[in-house]
Amino acid sequence: MEHLPVEVVGNILSRLGAARDVVIASATCCKWREAYRKHLHTLSFNSNDWPVYRDMKTSQLQILITQTIFQTTGLKGLYILMDGVDKFSASTVIAWLMYTRETLRRLVYNVQTTPSINILEICGRQKLKMLVLAHNSITGVEPNFQRFPRLKSLSLSNVSISAMDLSLLLSSCQKIETLKLVNPEIAMSDAQVTVELSSPTLKSIYVEAVSLDKFVLEADSIECLHLKGCALEVFELVGKGTLKHFKIDDVSVLHLDIGENFENLEIVDISNFSIWWPKFYNIVLRSSKLRRLRLCEVVFDEEDEVVDLERIAVCFPQLTYLSLRYDFRDNIALSYLEGSSDLVNVTVLELSWIVIDEFFSFWVEEMLKRFPNLKKMVIHGLISEARREDYQILANFTTFIVELMRKYMHLEVRFEFK
Repeated sequence: MEHLPVEVVGNILSRLGAARDVVIASATCCKWREAYRKHLHTLSFNSNDWPVYRDMKTSQLQILITQTIFQTTGLKGLYILMDGVDKFSASTVIAWLMYTRETLRRLVYNVQTTPSINILEICGRQKLKMLVLAHNSITGVEPNFQRFPRLKSLSLSNVSISAMDLSLLLSSCQKIETLKLVNPEIAMSDAQVTVELSSPTLKSIYVEAVSLDKFVLEADSIECLHLKGCALEVFELVGKGTLKHFKIDDVSVLHLDIGENFENLEIVDISNFSIWWPKFYNIVLRSSKLRRLRLCEVVFDEEDEVVDLERIAVCFPQLTYLSLRYDFRDNIALSYLEGSSDLVNVTVLELSWIVIDEFFSFWVEEMLKRFPNLKKMVIHGLISEARREDYQILANFTTFIVELMRKYMHLEVRFEFK
């Protein structure tokens, strides 16, 4: 170890991440202390990693963090996550950020201060490439002064911000590629809550726990769209058909419009969602390049329409991964078996149930007949303590699957039960 260059030691210390571990390791020898001072590029202060932070007096904790940061000279990554800790002095936190902002590339900031501080004003016009803000408020965004010319990833979690400021903030990030919004508190002056965002460079957006009347996203380069746990009356995506990954989970939306060109769509993951059949047809069944398809608790508003294996085989010739949920009560499971076409390119099949019955074994066996080149099958199951009969059904299924696997010796099978 004594022959390692001091720069390499600095990289080793940086990979430790947690400030406590870095300080302890740097006490090894003079070379490691020099590496800590001159070549350390990442520090993390996280109350979840070291609960002792919560037991310390606020003044002592601020001094400890200040001393640790001020001994470094070129931090590129600073992570400060202080849940369950009293509010810090704003002047102290400002000193940390002012000391490091010229070299910072990554900032994760979840700190309550008194009074509150304007992170955008302090870190704007610098070299940040990643910014993660949580449990803070953003007001009065000024794009001319609070620009982020190099920022590529922005995450806002439990942040209070107006719809206008959110739009202005996104426009001030001229190279942004990834946006994450989790449970934001959107302040609106009008009765209708509408958010309109526009970015020519945005490639990926994740939106969780958002309730709005209207959400409009204009993104010509978007490739990944993920909505989770949202309640929206209208969601519109305006783009140029670049979308590759579409995922929607437990979302309520009256009007969904993500364009008409889906020739680049490769992954579709839909769960806990009701959708009008023509809209689903336009989004999914015209995506000839689709490689991965997951349908879990998808309800169609037109009773006569279903997605069976025949349609899947015909519409998705390049499909290699398929995930379906068993639901015999509404004959959905039987509808999947309709047709005779094989899915010759599918190598991974995931099957799951919420309520298992004696017909599940039959369904699995019939499904396997349609996948001649299958290499891996994963079965997800939910065992209810209130249904003791599930255990007997599961025992019978286990016996069945052992016998079935003797027929499919080449197949890798994995079970995941909850």
